[in-house]
Amino acid sequence: MIFRKATLNDLPEIIAMYADDELGKTREKFQIPLPKEYLEAFKNISEDKNQELIVVVNETNAIIGTLQLTFLQYLNRLGSLRAQIESVVIKRAYRGKGFGKSMFTWAINRAKEKNAVIIQLTSDKKRPEAIKFYENLGFTPSHEGFKLQF
Repeated sequence: MIFRKATLNDLPEIIAMYADDELGKTREKFQIPLPKEYLEAFKNISEDKNQELIVVVNETNAIIGTLQLTFLQYLNRLGSLRAQIESVVIKRAYRGKGFGKSMFTWAINRAKEKNAVIIQLTSDKKRPEAIKFYENLGFTPSHEGFKLQF
């Protein structure tokens, strides 16, 4: 597996992966051409030194998964850096084969390389299998999360 920063050419495949999901199919709009909002978001992410949109490719250079790491500077904990992992998805054909664990191992190591002191994530409560997966990786549900949607 190779981990690399996503390029604009990868964007349609990334959005297709997001949309190929029970929750994603209600949130995403996969169509060609992609809606301009995805292109604008990709540009903003690509230009931000604290954002890393990553694709995972196999030996044939096919994209099999993606994740996004955001590095957040805090004042507390002596001005520590935190890593937020989001938008983790693996193509349906590759699920259940250990790629998720490899992706998280890579993300955790990347956060350590950047001297982050915590890596955190959120998971929709409608995804009990994902929550169990995160707990098996050593993540603990230490906080209660809240969201206000607009």
